[in-house]
Amino acid sequence: MIRIAITSFLAFGLDRLSKIIIVDWLNLISVQTIPVFPPYLSFVMAWNKGVNFGFLNSFDARWLLVAISIVVSLALMSWARNKSGWVLILASGAVAGGALGNAYDRIVYGAVADYINVSCCGINNPYSFNVADVLIFGGAIFLALGYEAEKRRGDPAAPIRGGRI
Repeated sequence: MIRIAITSFLAFGLDRLSKIIIVDWLNLISVQTIPVFPPYLSFVMAWNKGVNFGFLNSFDARWLLVAISIVVSLALMSWARNKSGWVLILASGAVAGGALGNAYDRIVYGAVADYINVSCCGINNPYSFNVADVLIFGGAIFLALGYEAEKRRGDPAAPIRGGRI
């Protein structure tokens, strides 16, 4: 459990540090947009009261989303504490730390600070995200991959793809 807690703390810290540097020190709240590698990467300030890509943004679910973030983080950490694979431990910590980073924003600011905007090929992306979102998304992918790998180790007859032959 301590390894998951440390990973979660580091993920949370990475998210907080990125927001302190980009949102606070670079004053993104006031300037609103900072081109980083135009036209591909910009920091664009957005306050998200909902979940990914503004879903539920018009519905004030602040405390519900904080509670869900905390419960899911604790449940995930509890589930992963008995897992031996380092992929599951790191992935669980990344998801929990990212969720708690966004929960922190909801508690302190009333919304999640999103600022990373990626656009390409003449398509202007209207959405921003943050480091916590990357940790949650990436962690979820590695949770699925790690879980499948762990299942295969436990069942040598488990197929790599598709059904049994």
